[in-house]
Amino acid sequence: MENHILLQEDESLEDLQLKGLVIIQKKKGFRFGVDAVLLSHFSSIRKGARVMDLCTGTGIIPVLLAGKTEASEILGLEIQKDFASMAKRTITINSLQDRVSIIEGDLKDHKLLKGQGLFDAVTVNPPYKKKHSGIRNPEDTLAIARHEVALELEDVIMASKILLKDGGRLFMVHRPERIADILELMRKHKIEPKRIQTVHPTFGKAPNIVLVEGQKYGGEFLKWAEPIYVYSDNGGYSDQIREIYGDDRR
Repeated sequence: MENHILLQEDESLEDLQLKGLVIIQKKKGFRFGVDAVLLSHFSSIRKGARVMDLCTGTGIIPVLLAGKTEASEILGLEIQKDFASMAKRTITINSLQDRVSIIEGDLKDHKLLKGQGLFDAVTVNPPYKKKHSGIRNPEDTLAIARHEVALELEDVIMASKILLKDGGRLFMVHRPERIADILELMRKHKIEPKRIQTVHPTFGKAPNIVLVEGQKYGGEFLKWAEPIYVYSDNGGYSDQIREIYGDDRR
């Protein structure tokens, strides 16, 4: 099947520079960012694992995990029809149907979640902004992707608990200002925070991204991972970021 047949006029195909994998993106509008790449790197996925990616958007994290890990099955759940369609077509273009599938649905639908079975890991890049923080159009796809319009943080944590096996791991990327909420809600729903990694624009600057790992029914022990600095002193990408992306970008 020719790739162009699967693309709409307002879409483009982006090379992920990873084992020949590509992703369908809107030419204008929501596009994946460094957060997704960082989350896929942060997530410790074992060989043969079943993984669920919540709020999967256009499917970037399932595709990256398919390229980077030996997970046996990766599912992506997305509530927005347009994004789910793009994700499904991306899976087809990459011939990943034997390992990756996309479900159009709501993570607040607990019956739907329970019907998927249990998972070794859940990944999620949820909307960062609280429900009423400057939304102009609640129906807009960008608003739904960036603000807690269709869900709230607790909905994400509750869904993760339902989906995870006992001892399973949750991997989340979010904003540092929400860290207290994240840790409080994880413990409330018996997902013990195990590892935190902060991401900073440059050395000496406050973090603007935080990565959090939790374990369902895990014991109390929290590890702080080495911080990541996106840019070096000379203004180019840091060695850490170039290693994560797997290239020689400057």
